[in-house]
Amino acid sequence: RQGSNLTLESLPLATADPKMNPAFLPSAAVASRSTSITASFASSHLKIASKAAKVPSGQFVPPAARSRFAVYHGCRRVSGNFEYDVTERRFFAGTQSRSQPSDLPFSVEMTATDMKGSKLSIVRPPPSDIDIAQSVPPVPIQKIAENVGILPDELEPYGKYKAKIELTVLDRLKTKPNGNYVVVAGITPTPLGEGKSTTTVGLCQALGAHLGKKVFTCIRQPSQGPTFGIKGGAAGGGYSQVIPMEEFNLHMTGDIHAIAAANNLLAAAIDTRMFHESTQTDEQLFNRLVPKGKDGARHFAHGMFPRLKNLGITKTNPEDLTPEERSKFARLDFDPARIMWRRVVDVNDRFLRKVTVGQNKTEKGYERVTGFDITVASEIMAVLALTTDLEDMRRRLGAMVVAQSKSGEPITADDLGVGGALTVLMKDSIMPTLMQTLEETPVLVHAGPFANIATGNSSIIADKIALKLASGKDGYVITEAGFGADIGMEKFINIKCRYSGLKPSAVVLVATARALKMHGGGSAVKPGAPLPQEYKEENLELIENGMSNLRRHIENVNKYGLPAVVAINRFITDTDAEVELIKKLAIEAGAFDAVVSEHFTDGGAGAVDLAKAVVAACAEHDESSFRFLYDVNLPIKDKIEAICMEMYSAGAVEYSPEAEKTIAEFTRLGFDKLPICMAKTQYSFSTDPNLKGAPSGHTVFIRDIRASVGAGFLYPLCGDTPTIPGLPTKPAYYNIDIDFKTGKVFGLS
Repeated sequence: RQGSNLTLESLPLATADPKMNPAFLPSAAVASRSTSITASFASSHLKIASKAAKVPSGQFVPPAARSRFAVYHGCRRVSGNFEYDVTERRFFAGTQSRSQPSDLPFSVEMTATDMKGSKLSIVRPPPSDIDIAQSVPPVPIQKIAENVGILPDELEPYGKYKAKIELTVLDRLKTKPNGNYVVVAGITPTPLGEGKSTTTVGLCQALGAHLGKKVFTCIRQPSQGPTFGIKGGAAGGGYSQVIPMEEFNLHMTGDIHAIAAANNLLAAAIDTRMFHESTQTDEQLFNRLVPKGKDGARHFAHGMFPRLKNLGITKTNPEDLTPEERSKFARLDFDPARIMWRRVVDVNDRFLRKVTVGQNKTEKGYERVTGFDITVASEIMAVLALTTDLEDMRRRLGAMVVAQSKSGEPITADDLGVGGALTVLMKDSIMPTLMQTLEETPVLVHAGPFANIATGNSSIIADKIALKLASGKDGYVITEAGFGADIGMEKFINIKCRYSGLKPSAVVLVATARALKMHGGGSAVKPGAPLPQEYKEENLELIENGMSNLRRHIENVNKYGLPAVVAINRFITDTDAEVELIKKLAIEAGAFDAVVSEHFTDGGAGAVDLAKAVVAACAEHDESSFRFLYDVNLPIKDKIEAICMEMYSAGAVEYSPEAEKTIAEFTRLGFDKLPICMAKTQYSFSTDPNLKGAPSGHTVFIRDIRASVGAGFLYPLCGDTPTIPGLPTKPAYYNIDIDFKTGKVFGLS
């Protein structure tokens, strides 16, 4: 294709016994500047390009397994002469039409290397994620950047295989039309997850390496908490991954560490200011905040002017302030009971959930109880995800409300004079990080906010850059929303798209037979425990019962005026009858299309049909049909109830006395015009994680409401939401180490 060579490297034959490794035939053929290869099947020999290779005995697939392997390997069965079509990447009988399947008694795998860069050598069964990731050498990141149109002076490399992208690229490409904007969401998941990240990466590999489309993957940076805890990393899985996956999952370009530094600087500023205010008079505070210089004059520091502006003081000479203005300027007057800011660490450490600070003798008498959150739960992470440029980030960081005064007034980072310093710590983190998939398609990794108390989506900036680089009708930006569509997609649309001004073209809903069986009445799925038997054998009744959950999600997508493409993430235990039932019922429920995808085992080749469905959905979508769920200027309760009634099918919303008080307070302070970011369980449409399927008429109880004013949303708490996870009995870190001879990390997942 495009004047390049097509290389057929290895031909593993499917085996009847899934425990047996497939037999690999030697390198069979190289066809220069060719679009097809003719082959024939005779006796027990596979003949390709006049080179024959003996098929080992016992490697034929029995009739009962033929269709399974044909679907699994993504190729049609043919007999006699057949042809491999490079564009379709399928086998066809040379004497038959392209739509007519034929019968070959085994399936064949090929590795095609062409100009687009698919270099995967598929192994059955798939090795571990890290073994697959390390088997594919990444290309230098400068090459990825060059391929997508990023100029050398817009790239800031961090090692060989990742680089920051300067925001100046947006200025250069501002007149370019945006590409298609697609969000990958999912049905209500099991605790094991249903493969949204893997699907996102596999879809992009299919679009770029197999269909030749301009494409960008935009995903969140993972926290090290899950990486060393239970869930593992977030680079995707199998043959659909971001690489180098070690660098992706560990530190990357240090954005999360920068967020921790900024967050904890702000925490230190709060405790320090409280300590000094408790030991000094207003005049002493003023004199030390604005001391006289060597010339005998006082000067406001740069970081003090936002505080003056907040107070409505326009004077620039400290000597001109009245005694009352000096007192207001110098004393923030914290209410210790209403401090909202906590320290963070990027580790799952349950023992930091509640701590006492100030226990040293030098702070005796000023102790207070506080706690830690995991770094990705910091409001600074949410700010990074929702900011649009450096100036906007500076404004948002300064506007973060960290406490209230004893008179009930909000105290911000700018009131503490630390907003500028926070921005300096974050100045490199505002740039997205460029990486690559296993098939050399580009990836932008940026931000990683919690999906419950925050938006659970990657950054606006990364999406905007990607939409300009993958511009036009043949460009596609695929981004992922955390948790199920009732949480991640809802926040993507009503918060992220509201601030970005971007309009999505389609939604991909990831579904699995496993999750549908759970929602249909299957036994509980628990991390670390063996899957119950009903999840490993055909059970159409459970799937049909569980379709209520997927049906609700499809209906919810359609409420935004968007097409829903259902991606059936197929597992090895799923039967043809099960996936066909899901396809049929999903389309009946209003999905634009429903497609089986096997990207985990086949990489982009396994997601080609999904990619084609996404292309078709984007082509048919009318942008004018897109709509938000609620008017952001509605009262707080009206916005909460719109989400609960429309997305969760709740029958009522109840508020605790504390929540009622907070709503009144936030309305008084002018926070009532912010969008809503619901913090609830991801395991049910309701607030009860054990209520599966598609419950309706239930009551949503709002325990309290918190404000992320800088990031720009309010988050109602629908239960106890831990903001720093704990570690299990056997954390993932037991498996992780380094090979001293090669320097390679092993054991990451």
